[in-house]
Amino acid sequence: MPKRKQILHASLFTLHFFSYLCSVKIKEVLSALERFAPLPLQESWDNAGLQVGLTETEVSGALLCLDVNERIVDEAVQKGCNLIVSHHPLLFRGLKTISDLTDVQRTVMKAIQKGICVVSMHTNMDNARGGVNFKIAEKLGLQQVRFFAPKTVDGIEAGSGVIGELSEPMAADDFILKVKKTFDVECALCNELLKRPVRKIAICGGAGDFLLDAALAEGADAFITGEMHYHQYFGYEQAIQICVIGHYQSEQFTAEIFRDIIQKDCPGVRTEIAETCTNPILYL
Repeated sequence: MPKRKQILHASLFTLHFFSYLCSVKIKEVLSALERFAPLPLQESWDNAGLQVGLTETEVSGALLCLDVNERIVDEAVQKGCNLIVSHHPLLFRGLKTISDLTDVQRTVMKAIQKGICVVSMHTNMDNARGGVNFKIAEKLGLQQVRFFAPKTVDGIEAGSGVIGELSEPMAADDFILKVKKTFDVECALCNELLKRPVRKIAICGGAGDFLLDAALAEGADAFITGEMHYHQYFGYEQAIQICVIGHYQSEQFTAEIFRDIIQKDCPGVRTEIAETCTNPILYL
C-alpha cells in the first residue's frame, strides 16, 4: 500500500476510533454515576437522579458542579456540554408550574430549551464509599479513613460521615489553619480551642451537625462540617474541636469525584468542572 494511502487509512481509523469513544449516551453516564453511588443510598427526603432531559442523547460534554442555576446552564451552553451533573438536586420538590416565576422554574425552562440534561448525585454520593466525605478526608491527607455511624442499605455499607487520622498530631489552632487553607475559606466557625493536640478527625460535609455526638462517641478530637446550629456549639468545650467551614466550601470538591467516575467508566466523554461559583453566601 502506498505511503499516502497508509497515512489516510490510519487517519480514518483514528477518526472512527475516537468517534466510537465519544458515542456515549447520557444514560450510560448516569448508570456509571449510579453504580458508584446507588440511588437507594439517598435519604428519604432527597431527590437524586435524573432531574431534566432525555437520556438517549449522545453526550457532547458534561459540566460538573455543586448547584444548578441559570448561570450554570449558560456555562454548559458556552462550553458545548449537553449534560450537567450536580451534587445538589435542581428539583427538591415537584413543580406545579414551569414559567419564569422562580429561579428553579427559569433554570428548568432554559435547560429544556437548550437541550441540556441535568442529573444530580446528592445524599447517595454523601453516603457512598469514596463519596463526598472521603474526598474531604483525602484533601486533608487523612489516613485509615472509614465510616462512622455506618449503616447498610440493600446490602451496601454506607454512612453519612467518615473518620480518619492525621499523620501526626497537630495543635488545634494549626489544624484549623490547615483546614482554612485547604478549603480556601475566609473564616471558620469554631468552639473554644482545644488545649490538647488533635489527630482523629470526623467529617460530614454540608449540614452535618446531627453527627456531632456520634463523632464524640467515636473518640474524634475534631469535627468538620459545613453548617451547624448555634446552640450546638455549647457544651463541647475541651471535649471536641468544632470547625464549621460553610456548606458550599465543604462540598466544593465533589465535582472531582464526578470527573473521576466519568473518565474511568465513560472515557470518551469530555468533562468540564464548572467555573461559575454558585455559593449564595457572601462574606462581607
